[in-house]
Formats: sequence, structure tokens, C-alpha cells
Amino acid sequence: MTTERRPDALIFDMDGTLFETDTLLVSVHQRVFRTLREEGLYTAETPPVERLLGCLGMLLDDLWRKVMPDASAEARTRADVLLLQYELEGLAAGEGRLYPHVEETLRKLKEGGAKLFVASNGLEAYVKGVAKHRGIAGLFDGIYSAGEYGTATKVELVSRLIADHGLAGQTVWMIGDRSSDVEAGRGNGLKTVGCAYAKYGGASELEEADVLITDFRELLG
Repeated sequence: MTTERRPDALIFDMDGTLFETDTLLVSVHQRVFRTLREEGLYTAETPPVERLLGCLGMLLDDLWRKVMPDASAEARTRADVLLLQYELEGLAAGEGRLYPHVEETLRKLKEGGAKLFVASNGLEAYVKGVAKHRGIAGLFDGIYSAGEYGTATKVELVSRLIADHGLAGQTVWMIGDRSSDVEAGRGNGLKTVGCAYAKYGGASELEEADVLITDFRELLG
């Protein structure tokens, strides 16, 4: 990967970009649906975990409508609570890992003078929990989530981040693995970097990205 100028700031998605989410979510998925069934809120077969992984990057309400379209509103609301509870319990127990070379690369980018941020459509406690339990929280100048700011799109979330930190007019990259990340970058006039090493979305989602990387270290370019 080559670049004309090193970025002043980099904004990262979390799931599928920094965090290899299936290393946590496979077990969490089974626990969520087992509990829903025990509580009488869901009686159908447990949806395949691949369906949930394929919805990463969506807002939670949209995610559950895709994962269990026939479920009641009560079941989806309860699933929100259970998902966060079991994710945080898993993270605290040491489950889930970052993609290879993420921590070392982030540290080198930080040492090189770049400001680092996270922008995720996830819940605040989850997004900050991943950063905390995987030891990278202190590397970021800001960790933004749709859950904390109540944004309807990632374009809106990234716009708020840029305004809050005075990044307008600077060289900023948006790095992610889903079409929502590319849209967030392009919608805010940023260079977009697609993470082709992730496996949760389709390859077509990154067609509009400026650059594709297959190894996180390529960001050091």
C-alpha cells in the first residue's frame, strides 16, 4: 500500500477491522438464543451464527430484524440486553482476540504522530469494552459508538467525531470492512481503506474503497 501523505488521523471501525469478532460471538450467539428459548421468547431453531456475523456493522435493531425476522419486539429487545451482557462477560473472561498485528501497528501509528479514533455502530459498553479488555483503549483519542451518540448512520457518527476533534481540512482516513464504513468515509470526504482480510461481509461491499489492505501492517505504508 502506498500513499502520497501520511494521515493526520485514522478512524477505525471495530468489528471486522480491529477485532476478530467471531472469536467472541460464536459462543455468545449460542448463549443468547438458549436464554431466549428458556424464557419462552423464541421457539424457532437457533439461526446460524453466520447470519449474525454477516450483519455486523448494522445498528442493533436492523441486525435483529435480519437475524430473527419473525421474532417479537419483546424478543429483540431482550436479545439486545443478553448480547451485551454475554459479550462483556466473555471479554472479561479473556474471550475474543484482535486481528494479527493490530496492537503493534496502532502503537507505531501513534508514535508516528497520528491521532487514532474508533467509530462503531455498536453499543458503547461493548465497543469500549473490547478496547479496554484487549489493552488498546489508551491508544485512542476518542472512541465513538452509535450506542453512545444515538446516531442513525455511520456517516453521521463520523461527522460528529470530525467536528468534535477539529479534523476538518486535515488528512483523515476511514478504515473498515463494511460498506457502511466506506459510505462514512466518502460521505465526509475522507480517504477510505477497505479491510479485505475480514470475512463478515461480501467483497462487493468494499468496491468503492480507495485502497484495499489484506494485512493490517499495510497501514504503515
